[in-house]
Amino acid sequence: MSVQKPSLPKGTRDFGPLQMARRNFILDTIKDTFKLFGFQQLETPAMENLSTLTGKYGDEGDQLLFKILNSGDFLKNVSKGDLDAGAQSILPKVSEKGLRYDLTVPFARYVVMNRNEISFPFKRFQVQPVWRADRPQRGRYREFYQCDADVVGTDSLLCELEIILMIKRVFSKLGIKDYHIKINNRKILTGLSEVIGEAGREGELCVAIDKLDKIGWEKVQEELAQRNFSPYAIEKLSPIVNLMTGNEGRLDFLKKYLAASETGLNGIAELEELFSMLQTYGEDQEHVDFDVVLARGLSYYTGAIFEAKVNHVSIGSVSGGGRYDNLTGVFGLEGVSGVGFSFGVDRLYDVLEELGLFPEENPENTKVLLTYFDTKGFGYGLKVLNELRSAGIAAELYPDQTKIKKQLTYADKKQIPFVIILGDNEIEAGNVSVKELSSGQQETLSLEELVKKWK
Repeated sequence: MSVQKPSLPKGTRDFGPLQMARRNFILDTIKDTFKLFGFQQLETPAMENLSTLTGKYGDEGDQLLFKILNSGDFLKNVSKGDLDAGAQSILPKVSEKGLRYDLTVPFARYVVMNRNEISFPFKRFQVQPVWRADRPQRGRYREFYQCDADVVGTDSLLCELEIILMIKRVFSKLGIKDYHIKINNRKILTGLSEVIGEAGREGELCVAIDKLDKIGWEKVQEELAQRNFSPYAIEKLSPIVNLMTGNEGRLDFLKKYLAASETGLNGIAELEELFSMLQTYGEDQEHVDFDVVLARGLSYYTGAIFEAKVNHVSIGSVSGGGRYDNLTGVFGLEGVSGVGFSFGVDRLYDVLEELGLFPEENPENTKVLLTYFDTKGFGYGLKVLNELRSAGIAAELYPDQTKIKKQLTYADKKQIPFVIILGDNEIEAGNVSVKELSSGQQETLSLEELVKKWK
C-alpha cells in the first residue's frame, strides 16, 4: 500500500520557527501599542452560529463563508425534496455553524450579549485568524490573521486621533519610515455627490474616481458616462481631480466647493478638528494625507475613513478602518457608534521582508547550549542548566552523549550564539568555559559572573 504524501489545504500555510519569531515581532509591537492606548484584549470562538454570520457581508460574503457540517449523521433531516430543490434548502438542515469571516461581527455580537457588564466607551483589540473561501492567490489566503482595535460608545474625535497615533507608533517601532496614512470623511463623499447633482450615488462615483491613479481622468470620465452620470456632473467634478496642494489647501478649497452641502461641510469641520487635535497633542501632519476620493466600506462607514500604505513596495494598503454609526443594529441594539481599524499582519510581514527590516537577532532563540564529554559532564550540566534558567537565560543541554563536534553543529544550525563546554577542569573548579560561536572567543568564568554578565 502506497503512503499518501501529506499536503495542506489550498490557501493555508505553516509558520516555521523563523516566521513565528518574525510574526511575533510584528504582533508584539502592535499589542504593546494597543495596550499603551488603553485597549483590552478579547477573543471570540473560531466558529459562530451561521445565523450570526449570514447576511452581514452582502451576497458575496455569504458565498465565501466556510460552513461547518453538523456532527453525526448530518443528512438525517434532509428529504428527497430538499435534494431536488438544491443547496439553499439543504444548507440549513446540514449546517448550523460557520468559521468567522472577520472580527467585527463577532465583536458586535459580544457587545450586544454583554452590554450590561461592559463599561462604555469600550476599547477592545482582537488578534485572531479568520477564514474566507476565496480564490487563493499571492497575498490572499483562505486563513489569515486580522488584528483589530475598536472603540464603541463615543462620538469623540479623540478616537480618530488615536488611530492615527497608533499607526504612526507601530510603523516607527517596526522601522517603516516612508508611508502615508490617507484619511477622508464619508460626509465629504456624500457632499461631493450632492453638489454635482447626483445625490446618493457616492458609491458608484468613488468606484470610478478610485481608478484615477491607474487609468487617468479621461478614462474615468468615460466610465462615469457609462454609469449615466450627467455631463454637467462630470464637468463639475474636474477641479477635484487636480487637488494637489497640502491638507490645508484642500480643506480651504472644499469649504467653497461644498458650500451648498451641509453634510459635506460637517465632514470638513470634523477633519479640521482632528488636525487641530493632532497639533495640540504635539504631533505634526507628517505622513497624514487628506485624500478627497479615498473611499472604502461605504456600506457601513459614516464618518472618518482611513487607509495606511507603505510607499515603494509591491503590497497595497497594510491598515484601514473608519467610523460607523451603527455597529450593533443588526443584532437589535441601536445607536452604538464607534470607530475601528485593523492591521494586515501578513501584508506587514511581506513589507518588512521586502524592506529588510526584521531584526537580525532572533529574540526567541536559545542563548546558550551546554556541551559535555561524559556522564559526569551531563550531571554537572543539569545543575548549571537549572541555574541559568532560574536567572531567565534561555539555555539547553545537549540530550545525547556524543562527539563535541556534533553538539557544536547543533548549536550552529539552531543559531545559538554561545556554547558552554563542561570538561573535567571546569567541573573540578566549579566554573564554566563560554565560547561565542561567531568570534570563536572563549573565556572561563564562575557561574555567578556569567549570569551577572548576561543579565
